[in-house]
Amino acid sequence: MLCYFLQIMKKQFSLILFAIFFSSNVFAALEVTISQGKVEPTPIAITDFFGSSDKAIKGGETLREIISNNLSNSGLFYTVDEDLYIQSDNLVDKIPRFEDWKIIKAQFLLSGDVKYSNNTYTVRIRLYDVFAGQEIKAVKMSIPNLELIRRLGHKISDLVYERITGERGYFDTRIVYISEVGPLNQRVKRLAIMDQDGHPNSHQFLTNGKNLVLTPRFAPNNQTITYMEYENNIPRVYIYNLKTGVREIVGDFPGMTFAPRFSPDSQKIVMSFSDPKTANTEIYLMDLNTRTIERLTNDPGIDTSPSFSPDGKKIVFNSDRAGYPQLYIMDANGKNIKRISRGKGVYGNPVWSPRGDQIAFTKLTQKLFHIGIMDITGLNERVVVKDFSLESPAWSPNGRYLIYHRQNRSKEDGTGGQTSIHFIDITGFNERKIQTPRDGSDPAWSPLL
Repeated sequence: MLCYFLQIMKKQFSLILFAIFFSSNVFAALEVTISQGKVEPTPIAITDFFGSSDKAIKGGETLREIISNNLSNSGLFYTVDEDLYIQSDNLVDKIPRFEDWKIIKAQFLLSGDVKYSNNTYTVRIRLYDVFAGQEIKAVKMSIPNLELIRRLGHKISDLVYERITGERGYFDTRIVYISEVGPLNQRVKRLAIMDQDGHPNSHQFLTNGKNLVLTPRFAPNNQTITYMEYENNIPRVYIYNLKTGVREIVGDFPGMTFAPRFSPDSQKIVMSFSDPKTANTEIYLMDLNTRTIERLTNDPGIDTSPSFSPDGKKIVFNSDRAGYPQLYIMDANGKNIKRISRGKGVYGNPVWSPRGDQIAFTKLTQKLFHIGIMDITGLNERVVVKDFSLESPAWSPNGRYLIYHRQNRSKEDGTGGQTSIHFIDITGFNERKIQTPRDGSDPAWSPLL
């Protein structure tokens, strides 16, 4: 089945972005840090996106819904009930009556319209700071067909999010994950992908389910993924180009192979695999251009789950060299290894934040799994969420949110044990389940499209 996103990307189109107005002032109404704990969402009013025709009206309704859902799901905004709106005009070409919006306690106001002409949809938006009584963003975009309306809605959401919070958005992104079905001892696992909001129309399969697939990971700077696939019990590392639909084998590796990840420049892959003679697991680096392999660790313990720092200078990994699994950091060449985790419990799945200042991880302690974050020094460790079974934390591209999968307890007959993908703010608030057609596990977040 040809994937929806491949159909779209193979068409010759472009999103045309015209800057009508950009304020030169630095503006960030929501100065949010992880130390603040729960943040009360900021009220934003989103008017109808007026349309010049039936097609344009339909597009406008879809856009408004996407933007409202995105901003609400972030946990930093809520959309003011439109039944409270006093002014119902198209506010793209006229100045709002700001007092009408202050009365209903809207702090920001987003208005837009859609025009359809010559097989092109043109969308104009204006964003206002109600209490300052001024426009803070104005943009015009064009798309050739309504198939791209969801993508446009995500881009507008990112613009609004960034303009108000001062940090990059994350809405125009995708999540690759493992789709699972069947009893626990016979799970069919397929590589799948969806938009970050989990919209039903965005879910697509990338593999056919004949072979076991594991640990998909995005390249940091393009729409390429690496993942594990077992064919005839032989582990292979693949690279899948999402723009072309072409995949290639990186290589066959001896013994067990684990969790390949890209370097920040996407030119190398770091992973761990075991020597079939000694059964010892070490971390290796492969240059994708030359296919040469460099061994980074050499220890009797198990070294696995490597993840690069955003600048490519360091690698965090998991090792039981001290007797039980803990987190360590080393230089990208394998030197200067230093333990950073010091808490009680078994640590695993470390992944470096895109901001470079924190590391997310899983930890098993007191018979519960925890997903937490710590500074890169190992200090200020704290739990974000805990439950019976939690795995595979992955960062949003702006470093503000985490996704992970949760597994329920299995039933005695081997059924149950459903897995699902969840989203949470790194403050530990605003957790929500991302809907998938089947069970979902091992999610990874793409960079911005």
